Amino acid sequence: MVVAQVDRSPVSRWGTLVSGVSAAAGAVPPTAHVLVGIVSVQVGAAVAKQLFSVAGATGAVTLRLALAAVVFLLLWRPSIRLNRHALPVILGYGVVLGTMNLCFYFAIERIPLGIAVTAEFLGPLTVALVGSRRWLDGLWALLAAAGVVLLSQTGGAVSIVGLAFALAAGACWGLYILLGSALGKRTSDGSGLALASVVAAALVVPFGVVDSGTAMLQPIVLVAGLGVALMSSVIPYSLELHALRRVPPRVFGVLMSLEPAVAALAGLVVLHEALRPAQWVAICCVVAASAGATRFSQPQP
Repeated sequence: MVVAQVDRSPVSRWGTLVSGVSAAAGAVPPTAHVLVGIVSVQVGAAVAKQLFSVAGATGAVTLRLALAAVVFLLLWRPSIRLNRHALPVILGYGVVLGTMNLCFYFAIERIPLGIAVTAEFLGPLTVALVGSRRWLDGLWALLAAAGVVLLSQTGGAVSIVGLAFALAAGACWGLYILLGSALGKRTSDGSGLALASVVAAALVVPFGVVDSGTAMLQPIVLVAGLGVALMSSVIPYSLELHALRRVPPRVFGVLMSLEPAVAALAGLVVLHEALRPAQWVAICCVVAASAGATRFSQPQP
């Protein structure tokens, strides 16, 4: 008689859980994965903003990146043996990831969430439009620029410093996309992301310690920080990765164009950040520009 041994280790249970969730996710339409991921990111950002009064913006971003890095390490268990071509990309990706999140959290500390995400979204939109010589793409660029001008001209609700931080986060987002392509080619599965998350966490932890100190170690803050890490990093990345295997890039891009509008709604519902009519028009301009640029983009060879 042979008795089967069951592995009861935490890693084994984690792997079993992830496999079960992945199998269940296969029955859900991929577009739903993208939409849930978008909502998760923006609600996570709204929850993080509520932590600012206790841990500050740097404390909140430190908790998000550090705890997300721990989860990614447990999930992917990456090897630290890297070839010389992968290491620079991982380091660069991690630095950009950490800087992007710092700038974004500094932005939403000063301006409403919907406005910050709208300005930040110009980064990936620029990446999509750069190098194009079609008049239609010029139209999308002008529409997005009109949206930003509207945001900056709607009165005292918008801090110029906050808007500048959001635009800096957008520039980092553009670099993040470009480096993400290289990361996917030079690493396997999510190992590169896991290691880059460690680099990002190492970058922001000193800022969090100096600015927030032991405030980050309060049990309720740690629990909220873990929730932010899951909603803003782990859940959306996993859902988007699954969706990208099943939907065309153009469809994915059009769906992602909804981020600014979802962010504005999350700010309204969770943070009670009411926007003026002109600000909603500005958000619609950027959403339309991004959706149009993605939907009517020329196929890549």
